[in-house]
Amino acid sequence: MSVITVIGGSNFDLSATLSQPFVAADSNPGHVSLGYGGVARNIAHNLCLLGHEVKFVSVFGNDIFGNLMRDYCKGIGIDLGMSEMVKDERSGMYLCINNNMGEMIAAVADTHVIDRITPEFLEKRTGELNRADAIVADTNLSESTLSFLLDNSIVPLYVDTVSSTKAWRIINALRDNHLSRLHALKLNLKEALVVTGCQTVEEAARKLLELGIEHVYITMSGEGVYCARTVDTDELQEGEPDVEETVFPALPGEVVNTTGAGDAFLAGVVHAEMQGIKFPQTAQYGLMAARATLMSEQAVNPEIKNILL
Repeated sequence: MSVITVIGGSNFDLSATLSQPFVAADSNPGHVSLGYGGVARNIAHNLCLLGHEVKFVSVFGNDIFGNLMRDYCKGIGIDLGMSEMVKDERSGMYLCINNNMGEMIAAVADTHVIDRITPEFLEKRTGELNRADAIVADTNLSESTLSFLLDNSIVPLYVDTVSSTKAWRIINALRDNHLSRLHALKLNLKEALVVTGCQTVEEAARKLLELGIEHVYITMSGEGVYCARTVDTDELQEGEPDVEETVFPALPGEVVNTTGAGDAFLAGVVHAEMQGIKFPQTAQYGLMAARATLMSEQAVNPEIKNILL
């Protein structure tokens, strides 16, 4: 299997799912679960379950949650050799509330500790980063750190946008690094429309491709995923469009919890590409991985390892 380096957030998750329709400003009955999360950590966990050698680059607070997360990551086989534990810092925390259909109502992310991953932090690790077959990062990283990765990654770089607020970080980094190219960007429809100012998914995808992104994956919840790439000139036949666009419908399945589904999608895409599957069929495996996660209470479903290409 491939060696994949994943860079970004690791959080302790507190997730509440209601058993009845949500009532504002009141105590709602439901089920509360604890787990390990963070977009990058979830991606690393999924890729580890899928059989890859995963090197995780993150920072942990010097508290009980940081110790628990480090021990858990090591226990499932994730290499933390490039990660650090930071003194006098709280570990990342994530709180989400889902309605009785498993869909998120609101969430709060306390992830300031990730700001300790600076360009200087990664510069010391550049050689080891580029010995991987691929690098995956999330936009919990700062704009300057993402710019550093765009400038210094010589292996395929995949980025998950995390949220509509943090998605701007990779967009601005791409605009500031005009000669840089990003292998793949995964974002949801809301994020895509916000950062492009477009009204449709088709317009948003084309605008993102203009920034130098090779593969764009826009997840659309129950509507599936929209995939787009710019076709190389030598691939074009006369009269063919210069952008390849494909929509894959969502796969049927019971939705228990939506947290982590997008992370699993990108892990599935990376896994498929490492197996030699070409765009856009990589998205089909991403959808399979996302469905497995949607059917689990936790942000990572261990059963993802049983999904076959």
